[in-house]
Amino acid sequence: MKTVKIIILGFIAGFAGAFVFYKYKIEPSLAENNPAQQQFISNHAGSLQNFESASSPVNTTPSLAPVDFSEAASKTIPSVVFINSISKGVTYSYLDWFFGNGSTGSQTQVSSGSGVIFSADGYIVTNNHVIESAERIEVVYNKRNYPAELIGTDPSTDLAVLKIDEKNLPAIALGSAKNVQVGEWVIAVGNPFTLSSTVTAGIVSAKGRRINIVEDKFPIESFIQTDAAINPGNSGGALVNKNGELVGINTAILSRTGSYTGYAFAVPVDIAKKVVDDLVKYGIVQKAFLGGSVAEYNFENAKKYNIESTAKNFNGVLLEKLEREGAAAQAGLKTGDIITEINNTSINSTSEFEEAISYRYPGDKISIGYLRNGKQNSTSLTLVNRNGGTEIIKRKIFSSASLGAQLEATEYGVKVFRIKDGVIKDVGVPENFTIVAINQVRVKDPQEVIEFFEKFKGRGYLYGFNSSKQQLEIRFSLR
Repeated sequence: MKTVKIIILGFIAGFAGAFVFYKYKIEPSLAENNPAQQQFISNHAGSLQNFESASSPVNTTPSLAPVDFSEAASKTIPSVVFINSISKGVTYSYLDWFFGNGSTGSQTQVSSGSGVIFSADGYIVTNNHVIESAERIEVVYNKRNYPAELIGTDPSTDLAVLKIDEKNLPAIALGSAKNVQVGEWVIAVGNPFTLSSTVTAGIVSAKGRRINIVEDKFPIESFIQTDAAINPGNSGGALVNKNGELVGINTAILSRTGSYTGYAFAVPVDIAKKVVDDLVKYGIVQKAFLGGSVAEYNFENAKKYNIESTAKNFNGVLLEKLEREGAAAQAGLKTGDIITEINNTSINSTSEFEEAISYRYPGDKISIGYLRNGKQNSTSLTLVNRNGGTEIIKRKIFSSASLGAQLEATEYGVKVFRIKDGVIKDVGVPENFTIVAINQVRVKDPQEVIEFFEKFKGRGYLYGFNSSKQQLEIRFSLR
């Protein structure tokens, strides 16, 4: 029993000694070397919040400022409109071959998209594919439907311009895609799946993307790639920077499902500005050409065209084809030349080349830097229009009171639009119908169509295609 008491007293004495040693030797040393740790020890029974507050001076990593897009969104949303593209799919039966002026029926089709208010007096930019099948276009703004006039389209950039009869609209602030940096935050505003005024955010993933989606003879693709979520209905909407300035028109996604999978593309606003200006002033976009075409300059093409190169970086674009009497040939350029600069701006891809030319007009003089046989050269040339001249080309529209429509020559025939009461409506021709042939005779000039209908009496038929690119034969009878 006495032994047990001795053991207990020894344990207590040892514990007391250890406590005194810690209290007066160890703890002051810890406090001197780490005040924050001493504060934590002294308040170990306090809350976690006290611990974090006491420990914060130790954290030397700067905190990241939170990303807030509310101001940019509030600036952009009022400038993005909802667009309804309305058309009728018409089918004709074999009875029309005998009786004419009849159809098996029509079904109204409505597709939707987005648009951006470019000016306070009602000019709106959208994608061409949003309205190309439309016989009638409506713009929904501020809970009101406006009939929209189609000012013009540019299939090569997939852009179109509309006009509504309204003033003092909130035009969007215009930025520049040239200043946009890869990795920069952007937001997309549009109407996906008919959900109006939807805002999504992402970063710029790449610039100058060419994805071969534009169906045109002279496509211009130099897209801004972003991972901001874009879905069907976003087409024609705004891509803006953190300041709420427009940097692109949302146009396409790459997806196996048809919905967003991380790859979205926008037409740079700098290209859109020129398209809008040209369509408003001239009715068509003024395109400049140098009389040749280019291809990517890389190892494969260098080998294909027998270009000896020891370069590790293939900078420039390869001049692949030349028109015999074109501007490039007259300036001394040859196939196989490697264009490296336009007006002292470096060119490293076909998309950069196309974008640089897209800002120009026929008659503009440009300087070109190029490599030939490994030597740097330079020349200058004057850009031309599609007809080989330097003059401005204006849209030619023919109006006919007797036909009750406007007509325009196209690559395939004669397009008929803005149809009112008259012969064209009586015949049963739908809005934006392109007449290819009348009574098996090809037509190319609007005047041919006008003269035919002003003189013809009897039974006949038209062959052509509607706004949805459906081929139709329309039987008619005129007395």
